[in-house]
Amino acid sequence: MESIIMRRFAGSDSAEELTTLLHRAYADHAAAGLVFFASYQSPEDTLSRLDRGECWIALEQETIIGSVTVTGAYGTPPGYPSSADAGSFWQLAVDPARRGTGLGHRLLTLAETRIAALGASRVVIDTSSQATDLLAWYSRRGYASIGTWRWDVTNYDSVVLAKNLAV
Repeated sequence: MESIIMRRFAGSDSAEELTTLLHRAYADHAAAGLVFFASYQSPEDTLSRLDRGECWIALEQETIIGSVTVTGAYGTPPGYPSSADAGSFWQLAVDPARRGTGLGHRLLTLAETRIAALGASRVVIDTSSQATDLLAWYSRRGYASIGTWRWDVTNYDSVVLAKNLAV
């Protein structure tokens, strides 16, 4: 893990490489029939999603092996169960070959730290109600369900999860 560098995504980085990572990272869910947007989004979609926050990438020997995009102000659609003081993150992804190494936890910690630095006292995310592995992973890291939501770019109901950030 010492050879892994975490830094902001830059204009010189490849949206295609990041999109390919996202597709690989979410492929198991897609194979199980859960259509996470990250499993099929285009490089243009990736860039659009990056424009809504700070994208951080994990690099090993100049190859993108992880990512997360964060924001301190999370604009949500009407009815979404979130509070005004919440930030969020999305596109949390780890190369499948790096699973179990702690990289996901490092990216999550980075996301929470950046969200707090951006002024949010709480983080709100959502994931598929059928992704029991992800729900358990987030639960072990202090996230609790606060409601449900249905996005028009997925084929499942989402569980909305929240965690209060340390001040």
